[in-house]
Amino acid sequence: MFLGVDGGGTKTAFCLIDNAGSLRARAVAAGAYYFADNATGGVAHVAQVLEEGIRAVTEGAGITRADIGYAFLGLPGYGEVPGDIAALDAVPGQVLGHQRYACDNDMICGWAGSLGAVDGINVISGTGSMTYGERHGQGVRTGGWSELFSDEGSAYWIAARALNVFSRMSDGRLPEGPLADVLRRHLGLTTDLEVIDVVLNRWQGHRSEIASLSPLVVEAAGLGDPQAAAVLTQAGQELALLVDSARRRLGFSATEPVPVSYSGGVFRSAAVLDAFTTELRDSSAHYEMRHPLFEPVVGAALYAAKLAGTPLDAVALAALRSTSEITTTENRHA
Repeated sequence: MFLGVDGGGTKTAFCLIDNAGSLRARAVAAGAYYFADNATGGVAHVAQVLEEGIRAVTEGAGITRADIGYAFLGLPGYGEVPGDIAALDAVPGQVLGHQRYACDNDMICGWAGSLGAVDGINVISGTGSMTYGERHGQGVRTGGWSELFSDEGSAYWIAARALNVFSRMSDGRLPEGPLADVLRRHLGLTTDLEVIDVVLNRWQGHRSEIASLSPLVVEAAGLGDPQAAAVLTQAGQELALLVDSARRRLGFSATEPVPVSYSGGVFRSAAVLDAFTTELRDSSAHYEMRHPLFEPVVGAALYAAKLAGTPLDAVALAALRSTSEITTTENRHA
């Protein structure tokens, strides 16, 4: 029995699979982005989320925590503050009651799920963005340097640029397009300047609140707004740049096939996905685009099996594919 945990900024997903490829239980708990919860304890918040989710999946599968052969827990923000790693590493042991587990950044869940934990690169674009890839046992991360000065192509990045476009439209620095009215209506603005109060005062600049505006950019682009469409196109191009940097750092040659997949809610936008795939297709490198095999939480469980030295075989993977809905739902911190 293998436990997968995919921590995110807004929710944390849990699943249990067995070595025959049966998905035995699922659960969802609150987000595990501990940076955002320092006021309530930070790492203690992660422990609370893990306790809730692990209790739910073990009860759902009718097993005890001791029955879990191995667990992999992908935690948002893991590795970004070196001083916190030991504390984060210790938490699952307290909840599971044993040491058969490993922790790392949640980016690994997206890679393991989308590619089935084989060599290649996965790009994540949810609230934030980053890529993770592996080749011959070497892992590389690119992007994900925070929403303040990175996370290119993410929901936050798209929304922040859309707000900038809105300000330019309001000033007359850009011709007004459908995006302006879409934002006014959604935010209930009485004047355009009220957007400052909404974003900075009411929302306190919170990343998830701002990122939640990204579907409005997709809506505006669908209504024919060229500025909104340009933001989505640039998002796809930025995500392709992340993939290409990961390819070079992993040592793939220009002629060597590189499996590439994706995860995260931003890829629900056909415009972003089209721009992303076009950019990679037109590259001089040899990319093999692959539709995600499994969602990130299932990838976490598959990675647990791999770390335990008992990866699922082809028959088990086929069985798992027949029962696992493939999604690109919003995942993260990144």
